Amino acid sequence: MTWNLPNILTVLRLLAAPGVAIMFLYFTRPWADWFALVLFVAAALTDFLDGYLARAWKQESKLGAMLDPIADKAMVIIALLVITGFSGMNPWILLPATLIMFREVFVSGLREFLGDTAGTLKVTNLAKWKTTMQMVAIAVLFSTGAFEHYFGMQSFGMDNEIIAGVLSGDIPDELGLIWKYNGMIWSWYIGISLLWVAAVLTVVTGWDYFRKAMPYLKGAK
Repeated sequence: MTWNLPNILTVLRLLAAPGVAIMFLYFTRPWADWFALVLFVAAALTDFLDGYLARAWKQESKLGAMLDPIADKAMVIIALLVITGFSGMNPWILLPATLIMFREVFVSGLREFLGDTAGTLKVTNLAKWKTTMQMVAIAVLFSTGAFEHYFGMQSFGMDNEIIAGVLSGDIPDELGLIWKYNGMIWSWYIGISLLWVAAVLTVVTGWDYFRKAMPYLKGAK
């Protein structure tokens, strides 16, 4: 194994994947949401950095090629599990998350079955955009959890009339409820929209891989 900087970054990204979930075991919300968001974003940035450095420094290796997609899938799947759990199994999150996880498992199994011929399923530009869209959507949804928790804490004990009055501007907003509410609402809609776009790209790229693998699945050479 070659322990150069690109490979070290890939391994750190792989280790960060379970770390996102662990944040919610050792920290209370909304700190857990922010820590998970920072860890996830930092790890996601290494996805671009390790590949760029490996190509620029001519340090591409079999270890990096093997660990890179595993780290990406582990990050996405674990983060989606956390978000789905804390969303109360909201169908707007559960359905695209299910499609994404199903595709990732299916393509991984397809590559394993193809063995030496798995090289025919090369990562396409659309698949790269798919991964980017997944990570951006997840990062935005982590911020939604933080805004939601801040808004809930700040408005605790207020009845609906008072909250409505603050949000409408009739009552002075001394606690900053308006920007927390707007952050919660806008990040939710943006995150959900991006997650559905990511799910569509995930299904499209999954079908593309399956179509390319069909000749080998039929036994054709």
